[in-house]
Amino acid sequence: MKLISAWFSFSAAFLTLTAFASDYPVTPVPFTAVRVTGGFWQPRQEINRTVTVPFALRQLEDSKRLKNFDLAAETMRRRAAGEPTFQNMPVTIFPFDDSDVYKVIEGASYSLSTHADPALEKQLDEMIVRVAAAQEPDGYLYTFRTMHPDSPAHEWMDQKRWLKDPELSHELYNLGHLYEAGVAHFQATGKRNLLEICTRSAELLWQTFGSGEFKIAPGHEVVEMGLAKLYRVTGDERYLKLARIFLEARGPGGPDYNQRHLRVVDQTTAVGHAVRANYLYAGMADVAALTGDAHYVAAISKIWENMAGRKLYLTGSVGARADGEAYGADYELPADGYNETCAAIALMMWNQRMFLLTGDARYVDVLERSCFNGVISGVSLSGDHFFYTNPCVYDGSKKNNSGFAGRVPWFGCACCPPNEMRTLAALTGYFYAIKDDALYVNFYAQSEGEVTLAGTSVKIAQTTEYPWSGKIKIAVTPATPKHFSVRLRIPSWAQGRPLATDLYGYDDPSPTAWSVKVAGAAVPAELDRGYVTITREWRAGDTVELNLPMPVRTVHGNAQIAATRDRIAFERGPMVYCVEAVKREFVPENLSVAAQARVTAEFRPELLGGVTVLSIDGGPERGLITAIPYYSWNNRGLAPMAVWLKRPVVSVSTSGR
Repeated sequence: MKLISAWFSFSAAFLTLTAFASDYPVTPVPFTAVRVTGGFWQPRQEINRTVTVPFALRQLEDSKRLKNFDLAAETMRRRAAGEPTFQNMPVTIFPFDDSDVYKVIEGASYSLSTHADPALEKQLDEMIVRVAAAQEPDGYLYTFRTMHPDSPAHEWMDQKRWLKDPELSHELYNLGHLYEAGVAHFQATGKRNLLEICTRSAELLWQTFGSGEFKIAPGHEVVEMGLAKLYRVTGDERYLKLARIFLEARGPGGPDYNQRHLRVVDQTTAVGHAVRANYLYAGMADVAALTGDAHYVAAISKIWENMAGRKLYLTGSVGARADGEAYGADYELPADGYNETCAAIALMMWNQRMFLLTGDARYVDVLERSCFNGVISGVSLSGDHFFYTNPCVYDGSKKNNSGFAGRVPWFGCACCPPNEMRTLAALTGYFYAIKDDALYVNFYAQSEGEVTLAGTSVKIAQTTEYPWSGKIKIAVTPATPKHFSVRLRIPSWAQGRPLATDLYGYDDPSPTAWSVKVAGAAVPAELDRGYVTITREWRAGDTVELNLPMPVRTVHGNAQIAATRDRIAFERGPMVYCVEAVKREFVPENLSVAAQARVTAEFRPELLGGVTVLSIDGGPERGLITAIPYYSWNNRGLAPMAVWLKRPVVSVSTSGR
């Protein structure tokens, strides 16, 4: 495994870096420094590497997304050779199809960072040659325009560059994913071939927008995050200034669909297209961290409170409305809500950044909820079929998955599959973080890692069956005895509440009897922003034992959520459960289950790759009802499914006056 810094791997040999005056107060431990060694995540990461990555690379060819780059290059070549009217029409549907190529390169590069693969590296190099050939001499890269320059090849485009980007052209959106891919590929391989494409493009952006005279608010945000990554790797402050220029170009008076209704510092609620919104808030966090802008932090903190307190699904998904793939009104959380996979992934990105800004575990609690439920539900256990939407109820036949019923291999709008790929490949980057001489342990998984604390190398090894069991052993092995702190996250579900807000609650809100021991001695159960802090001189052989009991919880929604009134859902640990009628012998959403019903949990290694199921007493009419983890539904064919079940209305007779 290559231990590559998230910010500057290989760059000393190729670039001159600056010391950043400001960045996140908490520093994430790079995913390349942590390796999953078993348990829940190992098969998922291995399937992602061996199935999803090659599958996605084939889809780029089969869906002709790479062909667009070839056609753009052909148009430039033949015009330069004396055919002034030659042009090609795109062979795919959307102007943002370029971005799928970039996201696949990014995910494949993450895979290369942890698993050397000369054949994959060669394949990426060949793809990058095709991308480079489609870049115009001044750095412009957007295949739909370059291949057909005399008139717009799509109604979303203007005859002139950039003018329709605030609407739907996606010119800047594509570049944001290009920059993220360029940084990932450079860090994985040390090669500048894709990174130089990025810097030529970014130079054009600076020449076009750097003066501030020509203002464009990106219609689909992500370029802000891409520019922040490019700044970190190159030290070129112009990229950070560009990210801020694009943020400051928003509002007032535009549509809330793409968050142009107000200036970013004046926004207080999560609105509009959910993926766009979450990418915007993550980009704001990046710029806030790198510039120290407290106004940005204040704005995204208010927006987070609105999202987590009024617009978040129990499964960690967001974006209730199919119309506009958008956040709904406060408490608008219908069971059949849209819940795009990309929106949940973007929510993870935003919450990770909120944690890095504050060191508060409540953001990681939302991140974990999204990851174990609304994110991994987006990819099949086989790694080659996907959900675009992730509802909490399904009738067993509706074509709600981007026009399909059930999981499918690919989409015309294929943003979600490569997003899953890059997220799973770099998932271990969410596990740990460092601030001063303190190590934050955020994610529990069978794994090994190495960090530097108090000036010494420290190996961290977790042994656990989490999320099926809350028993976790963490071996802390410093190279030499050192005094530092280990901060263990105690999840909100262990504290007796699903979230830090009142959007959902447990019928029994009692905290679990969680405990922490070091070398057999109990650690006081004192929490600071969701963490137990253990400060001591650590020596080789020291082991932390964390026990997080996992009772089955019945969950109710806030009274203002119409869809969850008189209904309950079930959770165990970080997992949300659903009932799936594989044989269609009943309609899950019509089931009536008492909150006091007897429920038992049992691990079944032969079912759905190995899952803990819940057996719920459905009474004399129904008998035992089996609930499975939400992420695993629709892996046994089309079937009705529901997360929220009916709670029987109890009639209470009274007597007296």
